Amino acid sequence: MALKCTHCGIDLGELERGGRFAGVLTALVAIILIMIAYGIEETVRPPLWLQAVVWAPLTVGIVIFALRLFKTTLLHASYENREDQGE
Repeated sequence: MALKCTHCGIDLGELERGGRFAGVLTALVAIILIMIAYGIEETVRPPLWLQAVVWAPLTVGIVIFALRLFKTTLLHASYENREDQGE
């Protein structure tokens, strides 16, 4: 993450980045994906190679998207809270 916004010049280094909760979010996303994969396994029974080809990149993509969304939301909330306090 950049330490300073190139558009407005705000110092992003001072704001909370949400690194402490990244593991929790990743675990929650993994649990949800495992439940979906298990449901598909029980109903459709696709071959193992197909599951590996589908679920590996899908899991990586969803986790990266969820982390980016979470961190952006947390950064925005931290910025808004800071603005409300008049800093």
